[in-house]
Amino acid sequence: MSSRPDDSPRRAAYEILLRVDAGSFSDLVLDTVLRRSSLDARDRGLVTELVYGVLRLRGRIDFALEQFCTQQLKRLQPEVLRLLRLGAYQLLELDRVPAHAAVNSTVELARELELDQATGFINGILRSLERGKAEIDWPQPENIRRYLQHVCSMPVWLSKEVMRLLPNTEARAFGEALALAAPQTLRVNTLKTTREKYLAELEYADFQAHACDFTPEGIIIDQRAEARLPGDEEGLYQVQDEASILIGHLLDVQPGQNILDCCAAPGGKTTHIAALTENQAGIVALDKHAQRIELIEQGAVRLGCHKITAKEWDLTEPPAFLEEQSFDRVLLDAPCSGLGVLRRNPESRWNKSAVNVRELAQLQQEILFQVAPLVKPGGKLLYSVCSFALLETDEIIKDFLAAHPQFALDDLREQTDPEWSELFTEQGTLRSYPHLHGGMDAFFAARFVRK
Repeated sequence: MSSRPDDSPRRAAYEILLRVDAGSFSDLVLDTVLRRSSLDARDRGLVTELVYGVLRLRGRIDFALEQFCTQQLKRLQPEVLRLLRLGAYQLLELDRVPAHAAVNSTVELARELELDQATGFINGILRSLERGKAEIDWPQPENIRRYLQHVCSMPVWLSKEVMRLLPNTEARAFGEALALAAPQTLRVNTLKTTREKYLAELEYADFQAHACDFTPEGIIIDQRAEARLPGDEEGLYQVQDEASILIGHLLDVQPGQNILDCCAAPGGKTTHIAALTENQAGIVALDKHAQRIELIEQGAVRLGCHKITAKEWDLTEPPAFLEEQSFDRVLLDAPCSGLGVLRRNPESRWNKSAVNVRELAQLQQEILFQVAPLVKPGGKLLYSVCSFALLETDEIIKDFLAAHPQFALDDLREQTDPEWSELFTEQGTLRSYPHLHGGMDAFFAARFVRK
């Protein structure tokens, strides 16, 4: 990473996209670059907007570019295509950026990157796009497959998955929601404050925010102030989507219980369980990676959570150090494709495939089978994923119940707030969608009770 991004938000965005194309995670690279940068708050916001916007809407951007480019995009030099996408995103999506600034800054960036031979080509394509963008013949919603691919920016395999899951009207609305930026959602740490008090602190600090629709701890930030969120060092909040907050409630935890959180890092749900039990439950948190165990422990200290024991363990192997039938509650928030959080990890649209989903479904089943023996008679096991793929959700549940007659599916509608009824399927499982449920991520959860 050169020093240039310190004074050029578009250069910073370009280099972040370069590293994402090479296999890095956008959120981690973005956080690293911004933490080291001297950019002011406005330019930091532009970097974030450009990176996530280009990744999230790459399919839409490419469709527009193809209308004005005489060459196939896949034949272009990768550096040139990356620049075209940056410029095109500004022209198509950012009204506050003047067209001449979007074009000229992209051409200037090409010169900085020593792509002088491509400046004329880039300038011509972007100026043609600016003149002709109102005339682009976008696919109409009636052609749902092309609409999902070219307007909602979904690769072919993903659009097929959505069409299998939902009828056309719902599929369109879901695709449109996934093409939007995700809200910034917080879970108020009830071990230290209340939602009402924290909302008041946000207002005092010039943030605009409102309470989430479903969870009693959730807050959505509508407009940020220039300052940091209040209460960060004091542990008054945890960044966590409302769908993820729901999972802790669906586990139905009580003080005094023995609770296992599998695949627990970075620990948002673990610390929520501690808050729900008022630090009066023993919690074992497992994760495969040692460095992620540190994240759980650091989060527990920051949020004031006690009685959490974090341990490194790969749950594709039996956890012999844990006694069978010893836990009142077991949470498996399993490793998954992350299709339900595409707004937050937009590169997943382009670096995953149907093959990855099948491989992850096998892993989910393997881990679920490993942890099932740990549940006490009468205890509950909650399986959740931030995915909507049928292979990772309904199919996992069907196979698990067929292989484990000692477990029954526990209807989530029977022991939850009646106002949550719209979140649940006819089988009593959770399926949340951003276009239906207050903008929350797309999650799935099923709860089993051991007979």
